Amino acid sequence: MHTEVHVHGTISLKSSANQAQIEQALGSWLNYVDIESLAEARSAHQDEPGIVFDRRRRSLEICWTGWVGRNFQKAVEAAFEALCPYTEEAAALEVSYYHEDGRDERGMVFVGPTVESIETMQRSYMLEDIQGLLGRHFSDAEIGEVTGLVNQLFDRRWVERGAEPVTGTSERPQRSSGKRHLH
Repeated sequence: MHTEVHVHGTISLKSSANQAQIEQALGSWLNYVDIESLAEARSAHQDEPGIVFDRRRRSLEICWTGWVGRNFQKAVEAAFEALCPYTEEAAALEVSYYHEDGRDERGMVFVGPTVESIETMQRSYMLEDIQGLLGRHFSDAEIGEVTGLVNQLFDRRWVERGAEPVTGTSERPQRSSGKRHLH
């Protein structure tokens, strides 16, 4: 059974990153979909650019849809993990699965130059999601209690790992709204 998947996001790359390095890092994904280069990494939907390395802007723009099987998640996660050394800053990419039975699943994959930068981005996303969810039912003070607890959990994880906790978080980039094929 094949599932339609959409991967969307922008990754800032180091100025030293070149297309050959990016293609090698994304190798598990490219191999999974049986292509050899970014030039072939077109989306199944003609209005989407696919996977585009922009050397001038030092970015990797991803707006790609394809039909995949059950091992795609492993392939894309391995690709993004291999891409981390070439990233300038942490980024979040949305991975949406559209199953034949009508179910939709959304997930996030994070990339970044360091574990700390990735966890900071994850924390920002989680806090915003929690605030949005609880904001429908609770006051700002009550939401603050929950987000304070989440921050404590992240800080504890960092301390247990021997890292210095990050105090405060950066603003989360705005996510596009909409149900499908975000542009």
